[in-house]
Amino acid sequence: MLVLDDGWFGKRNDDTSSLGDWHVDLNKLPNGLESLAKKISATGMKFGLWFEPEMINPTSELFSEHPDWAVGVPGQHYTFGRNQLVLDFSRPEIVDYLYEKMADIIKRTGLSYIKWDMNRNITEAFSQKLAPNQQGEFFHRYILGVYYLYERLTSEFPYVLFESCAGGGGRFDPGMMYYAPQAWTSDDTDAIERLKIQYGTSFAYPIYSMGSHVSAVPNHQTLRSTPLSTRANTAYFGTFGYELDPLMLSEKERLEIKEQVAFYKKHRGLIRDGQFYRLLSPFSTNETAWMVVSEDQSEALVGWYKVLATPNPTKQQTLRLSGLNESTAYEVEGSQRTYYGDELMQVGIQLPTEFNGVNGANAERGGDFQSHVFYLKRT
Repeated sequence: MLVLDDGWFGKRNDDTSSLGDWHVDLNKLPNGLESLAKKISATGMKFGLWFEPEMINPTSELFSEHPDWAVGVPGQHYTFGRNQLVLDFSRPEIVDYLYEKMADIIKRTGLSYIKWDMNRNITEAFSQKLAPNQQGEFFHRYILGVYYLYERLTSEFPYVLFESCAGGGGRFDPGMMYYAPQAWTSDDTDAIERLKIQYGTSFAYPIYSMGSHVSAVPNHQTLRSTPLSTRANTAYFGTFGYELDPLMLSEKERLEIKEQVAFYKKHRGLIRDGQFYRLLSPFSTNETAWMVVSEDQSEALVGWYKVLATPNPTKQQTLRLSGLNESTAYEVEGSQRTYYGDELMQVGIQLPTEFNGVNGANAERGGDFQSHVFYLKRT
């Protein structure tokens, strides 16, 4: 699937304008979204699109026509987040307006996916349509409006996958997941930061509900450069995707990405349906580890990560696993080594040889931001 991100609508050249103007920018796409969708479909790919339907920029056609549609107290200070205000979803006419806009685009383009972004929280919670004695009901009425729009769209277009956003509004809850079965957990796509984000989220939600991407380096928020392998090894344990400019990739990176995509496609059923185990916490150690085991315990996928290199490491270079069948023999793909389940859970799987200052000829890993993914299958 190819997803067209922010910037395709109105006069949206930066984040100061056009939220609310959900019509295509013909200066950027002179043949419209329909033509683009057809070209993408012709390659065998699906087409996805970015929306932020709950938001409005003061510099927009919609705001100039309906300034009272923004959440806030007339005549008082408006707090901006990312140069935008929030639309009043407690008002049915606003929700109906957005439904018409979004439904029309879905019909004309045959969308398969919508990223429903929310890049700020709600402040000055006041509706110009609610009576004074109803203002305390604003938040409840607002989220009912959000659910109503989701309900109409998912009912009419059941083939469209919706992904919600927990980045600005912090919304990652069972009510939202009823409509959007996956959520963008954070705009922080740095692979090392994501270890904590994904590990923590897994306590409450299945990993297949977490949007997880391989992004460009240096990372846009941390300026950290991590190996492409580590970025993928982290993103595998989620929905997996890429957000980077393919034209900036080297030929070596393109080949590596092809291998990563093939690896994920091979194992995505296991990742989606398997039992997730947390092995080492990034909140308490320099290492992180987790694994997914199939329901019948016949296969498993293990992710191991080390954030910072340590000089002359002396710790036993094994990782103890969980959830396996004690009496089953497992082969580790790529190594031709076989272990029994009880051995893997009590002693551990052998990690690749780590550089210790003198073993350069034999070392298989070293430096900061190490990672390795093991695939185990019953023999």
